[in-house]
Amino acid sequence: MHYLATIVGNGQTAAPGTPEFTEGVAKYAAFQEAAGAAIAGGAALFPSATAINVRRSGDQTLVSDGPYTEQAEVVTGFYVFDAQDLDEAIQLARGIPAAARGAIEVRPLAMWGPHGVPAADWWLALLWERQSDVLVPGTPDWEKMALEHGQFAEKVGDAIRGGGALQPPDTATTVRVRDGQLLLTDGPFTEGAEVVDGLYVFTAASPAEATEIAAQIPRGPQGRSELRRIVDVGF
Repeated sequence: MHYLATIVGNGQTAAPGTPEFTEGVAKYAAFQEAAGAAIAGGAALFPSATAINVRRSGDQTLVSDGPYTEQAEVVTGFYVFDAQDLDEAIQLARGIPAAARGAIEVRPLAMWGPHGVPAADWWLALLWERQSDVLVPGTPDWEKMALEHGQFAEKVGDAIRGGGALQPPDTATTVRVRDGQLLLTDGPFTEGAEVVDGLYVFTAASPAEATEIAAQIPRGPQGRSELRRIVDVGF
């Protein structure tokens, strides 16, 4: 079964090219070597200050730069684990270096389309939805939305490199490690009204092109897409 491990923190991440970033890459490389084949996807993200938020209001597309102001914690990267069960996924998540200073939200995926090795022109679109608007997989409304996503994928074509849909937020477990102790909390990492409901990984030659693609992603009436550039770390 596939689980999304969303890495979250306060947004104070090292910028690519700095010594701190290089040290962090080495730690994550060691983690990935230890986790091995259990890692079915993942990427590091540029700092949240570079984020682009895309929201539709009626026939209008509203675009804003920077992190979403209502969030105290921001997403800094993600992994997808191929694990036998939640317990195994949690044990994998506790090994992520960021678990010692931030948090890792572990949630089962309802669907997962694997991606290859990220490159410099890759982007992540995190799909945020109000908790009250999250659709349950297998219901008629969810199937209707899945059909719309299929039509979007056909329209965008080869730009899409992967993506997934999540199970409802009440299936999430937030993982933290403090002084070597594993701390678990039921539910998603965010305390706000919105939760991550899915993701796409795709290619775009520029922020404008990435925004144009994100504007076409099917969302609920209050949903938004958070665009983040993916860091090409070379592995």
